[in-house]
Amino acid sequence: MGTLTFLKDSIFAQEHASAKGFLQSLDPRIKIISFLALIILVLFTSGFGELIFIYVFCLLLVLISKINLGFFLKRTWIFIPLFSLFIVLPALLNPQQREGAGFFVLRVTNCVSLAVLLNITTRHFELLNVLRIFKIPQIFIMILGMCYRYIYLFVEIMQNTYLAIKSRVGGELPYQKGQNMVAWNIVALWNRSVRLNQEVYQAMLSRGYQGEALAWNDFKIRARDWLWLIGVAIIIWRI
Repeated sequence: MGTLTFLKDSIFAQEHASAKGFLQSLDPRIKIISFLALIILVLFTSGFGELIFIYVFCLLLVLISKINLGFFLKRTWIFIPLFSLFIVLPALLNPQQREGAGFFVLRVTNCVSLAVLLNITTRHFELLNVLRIFKIPQIFIMILGMCYRYIYLFVEIMQNTYLAIKSRVGGELPYQKGQNMVAWNIVALWNRSVRLNQEVYQAMLSRGYQGEALAWNDFKIRARDWLWLIGVAIIIWRI
């Protein structure tokens, strides 16, 4: 249950994207272009000080975008950067390789932080719309959108199933009985997903779906978007 809750908070948290912060107010197209440019900059930067500057800049964006710093740090340090730290742990024991190991971890941390910051400050449907504007194949975008919704739905089902079993059983189950219960719930979830797939497709056809999912696009580039883009360009040029 703790893992499922953490998954929902990490991937499906939309309240941060709806906050009235700096990054939330930017045009999604400009934001994605600028963040992609910053990630490329991190990948090709060879200076330790430059990477530290970019990470501090990222933390500053977190604060002015009204995102809790603890929430952000937990979601950027627990998985990939921590895993990369374990990878280079033997190198940290060698004085001649410590600088390279620290450089690797800092580069990974910067990339993850920028990607997570972009994700939590941009609504999911806006990200998908921008991908369509950039001529990403429609089938790819539809698969992403459906997977996103299905994962959220199945996480909700698993949580509700667990609470239902717990409310009826009360204590711990015998090992064999617990296995049987889990197996039957897997079967039920599979059958439910097949039915849901058919019902969703029929609903799409009844609403006029002909292979192209249309989405409302009201993106507008304003003065602050150009100023942000110019600021990012200056950072890239100076670094």
